[in-house]
Formats: sequence, C-alpha cells, structure tokens
Amino acid sequence: MLVHKIEEVKNITKNWKDCTIALVPTMGALHEGHLSLIKKAKEVCDKVVVSVFVNPIQFGPSEDYDKYPRTLDKDYELCSKEGVDLVFAPSPAEMYGEEQMLSNNTLTFVCPPFFYVNKLCGKTRVGHFDGVCTVVLKLFNIVQPDYAFFGQKDAQQVVIIKKMVHDLNVPVKIVQCPIIREASGLALSSRNKYLSNDGKKNALALSQILNNIRACYKKGITDIAALKETAYGYLTEKHDLEYLEILDKNTLEEQKKADENSIALIACRVENVRLIDNIYLGE
Repeated sequence: MLVHKIEEVKNITKNWKDCTIALVPTMGALHEGHLSLIKKAKEVCDKVVVSVFVNPIQFGPSEDYDKYPRTLDKDYELCSKEGVDLVFAPSPAEMYGEEQMLSNNTLTFVCPPFFYVNKLCGKTRVGHFDGVCTVVLKLFNIVQPDYAFFGQKDAQQVVIIKKMVHDLNVPVKIVQCPIIREASGLALSSRNKYLSNDGKKNALALSQILNNIRACYKKGITDIAALKETAYGYLTEKHDLEYLEILDKNTLEEQKKADENSIALIACRVENVRLIDNIYLGE
C-alpha cells in the first residue's frame, strides 16, 4: 500500500497492535542496498514500513536536492515485490508544513551533539545531521516502529541516530546492516547514477584504499598516520579527497593506534559526485 499522508499511516499502523513493526527510512531511488535492509526487516518483524522522502532540510544550499533521483513508481514496485506492507511517501509540505518550509526560523530541529557532527561528513555538510535527526525522529513518531534499519555505508549517521535514540529515550531498536557492493567493490549508492563508466572505474579507488588499509592493519601496522599514507598511491587528479579518517567505530573518537574497534572512513568526489565508504578494520 502506498500512502502520502501522516494520518493515513497512523490509521493503518494503529491496527497493528499485536505486531512488531519495522521502519526502513530511505530517500528513494532504491537499489540492492535498500532491498537488503527490507529483507532483514522482514526477517525480524511482522510488518515493514518503507519511507520514501527526499528530505530538503538535510541538504545544503549548493547540494543536489533538486536533481536527486526520484523514482517513486519504481521504488513502490520494488517494495511490493519484497512484500513491504506500507510505503510512506510524503511531500515536504506534509512533513513540515507550507509556512515552515518558507523559513527554517520557524521549524523545530533536533540537533545532535557537536562532538559527533563536527567531523567527517558533518564538517563540510553543516546542518546536515540536524536535518537527518529531525526527519528520522518525525518518522519514528509517525510510524512508531519497534525496529529501524540503516545501512553501514552511512556509518556516522548510524552512530548519531543511536545516540539520539539513547539520549531522548526513543523506544526504537536501531539495526545496522552491512554495506552492499557492486561486483567491482563499489559501494552501492543512489548517487552512483550520476557517474559515467569512467567515473565508476575511478570511484573504485575508495574501496581499494579501504581494503588496503585493512590489509596493512592485519599485517600489524597500527600507526594511523602510516595507514592513511597508504591511500595516496590510489589517488589521481580524478579524485578530490574530502577526508580519510580512522576512528573508533562506536564513538567516532580519535585513536592513538588502530585496533579491533577501528573504522576507516573516506569521502571523495569523482566527477564532482560526492561518494562515501567505510570499512571495519577488525573484521
């Protein structure tokens, strides 16, 4: 079932009292990565809700909100094939109200701790995680799920959402699911659609860098500067590296030495498409 109104969602889910409910929040343009979340949700819960919403308040002024791929008909078809019980595809006005969309000065935001956002993606995408937490909390309040499923590719986002749920006593269990990759190793992303064939080849540097860092760690190298230094052999003029960091996977804290709890994270532009990826060093 496809619905666009908040009240429609509430009217449906209120009849699911004896069921466990899963929420899979997405911005649409669904791919196998999203479908893996849906499959996991169906394993865990009785009912599965997928939200499809390109959230305007998590995009900066110069980002790709207007051109972000919107494929609702295809998304709904994929969800139906996977046995999703409800697809919620609201408009921005439905989520935030016409007047509030005119000025963020009138909209209540959920602002995660500065420690978690002043690094990685949050450092260049100022206000991004305020928008993410705001929309996710709204979806939690609308759907009232028991579980919510997120992909590891957005590792900083998952840590921040877990922190929000803990600090605000939100009764939702966050389930993180593994990154799904193309056969080449490229992490699946809706933004991969922007890349040419040559761009996709150049984008492989991200996963190659991360795999090499993990291989070096497995060989006994724990010095973080030395591990990061291994990246530069993969980078060319085709790559605009935004960050490469090795942090604690649970807290995003800096580490003196890499260990089994370390995660290596990278953001890089290829053909001006911003791509992110990460890998756990201990796995």
